Amino acid sequence: MRSEITAGQTSDYLGFDLVMADNLPTPSVLLADRGYDADKIRESMDRRGVLPVIPMRKSRKKRVGVDRTLYHLRNLVERCFNKLKNARRVATRYDKTAESFLGFIDITSIRLWLRHLSTRPSYPSN
Repeated sequence: MRSEITAGQTSDYLGFDLVMADNLPTPSVLLADRGYDADKIRESMDRRGVLPVIPMRKSRKKRVGVDRTLYHLRNLVERCFNKLKNARRVATRYDKTAESFLGFIDITSIRLWLRHLSTRPSYPSN
């Protein structure tokens, strides 16, 4: 997981380049909401061989289809953000610096990941 902080009034697609830097492994699919529906993002993902699954904005002139089956997987991402916001410190942003806030997001993410690992069912080996 990669997280970056932008100003509160910054549009989603302006922070896209920060999160999708070239030093990350190339995903096969980009699941995003309407805030990321920009030709620049779609072209960037096409160049990298990534399937963009982004619903169209209502004002879009050129119509683009979306795979609804894949788009429903975005619910997993939304639930992850919801779990992160259950940590009061993340939801209210008590930290004064961006570095400490991002650090606490990392700590909360690790805590969620460890909880997920500990609650996975174990299957008996043969």
